[in-house]
Amino acid sequence: MSNTFAPGATLTVQDVADLIDHALLKPELTPAEVEATCRELATDEIWSVCVRPSDVALARGAVEGHTTRVCTVIGFPHGTTSTAAKVAESRQALEDGATELDMVLNIGRLIGGDLDAVREDIAAVVEVGHGAGALVKVIFETALLDEDQKVAACRASEEAGADFVKTSTGFAGGGATLPDVRLMRANVGSGVQVKASGGVRDIDTLLAMVAEGVTRIGTSSTGALLAGAREREAAGTLVVPEPGQDLDSADGQGY
Repeated sequence: MSNTFAPGATLTVQDVADLIDHALLKPELTPAEVEATCRELATDEIWSVCVRPSDVALARGAVEGHTTRVCTVIGFPHGTTSTAAKVAESRQALEDGATELDMVLNIGRLIGGDLDAVREDIAAVVEVGHGAGALVKVIFETALLDEDQKVAACRASEEAGADFVKTSTGFAGGGATLPDVRLMRANVGSGVQVKASGGVRDIDTLLAMVAEGVTRIGTSSTGALLAGAREREAAGTLVVPEPGQDLDSADGQGY
């Protein structure tokens, strides 16, 4: 599904909920905390909960009976595990009930210029994911890359068959920025979507991201985003702005 909205479009709260992958990725989260949060979020029918690989089966049970899906991360957070390990991790996650895989590309290989290795690493996970009907998103870690490297990552991801390009893990001191999502949207074709993760904590920032063509938001601020959406919907102002804005709130720091 692609939630693409033109400038001036009026959204609903459910439209906003359908943009959200709620991140439950902090290492200190207990199974009880993950389960309780997944159950609570599922009542808002957000698009997905994005959990650690070991929590996929737990999350799948917690959201049962709701439309909320289970997403997980692969090779997280540094992208340096072997391709074989990423493939094995993907297979286990799919078996446990994940329907979306957010993989971290091999950042060191990308910066080192070995684009063939980056592309092959992505393609191996895409093959497994698509074989099970799952979407695959590729995390760049944009805070560590220069502009040319971000463009190269876009091209490698698209050539490897990825469904999304994604800004960040939330673990490298930076996250989504409006300039980065503009760049990513401009350097993938219409068949590849853009996910903004990190720093999207208020409804104005979310709407500004949507204006730039973002179709998924990775966040742990779901409560604040939905509360803001409800207020704006009631006021008749839950509207996508014109692109090209720069908001101080889009600071890209963490989830």
